[in-house]
Amino acid sequence: MTEVIVSIFLIIGAGLSVIGSIGIIRFPDVYGRLHAATKSATLGVISIMIGIFLYFLIVQGLFVGKFLLTILFVFLTAPVAGFMIAKSAYNVKVKMWDQSTQDDLGRDLKKYKQHEKSQ
Repeated sequence: MTEVIVSIFLIIGAGLSVIGSIGIIRFPDVYGRLHAATKSATLGVISIMIGIFLYFLIVQGLFVGKFLLTILFVFLTAPVAGFMIAKSAYNVKVKMWDQSTQDDLGRDLKKYKQHEKSQ
């Protein structure tokens, strides 16, 4: 039964990583590609690490804290890195997809500039 649970986590992680890879190829602009990379690939890595952690904990009887630290590290750093890359792309004026309907950062920057001028 333990192997089944571990296998489920590994399959989910591999599936999410594949979905993220397909998203990187299929999305039309850098922002969509970053979304695919940070969301599904991060969850894929975390699922795989949970499966490995459970395998060593239940089957081998070893508590390996490095796996938990790796999960925490990936969970905290991957979204921040994706956000910083997206913000950098926006600052150097990488074009959004032609059919994008919303530019929240542009709207917020305009409000901020208007607020700065009024002070």
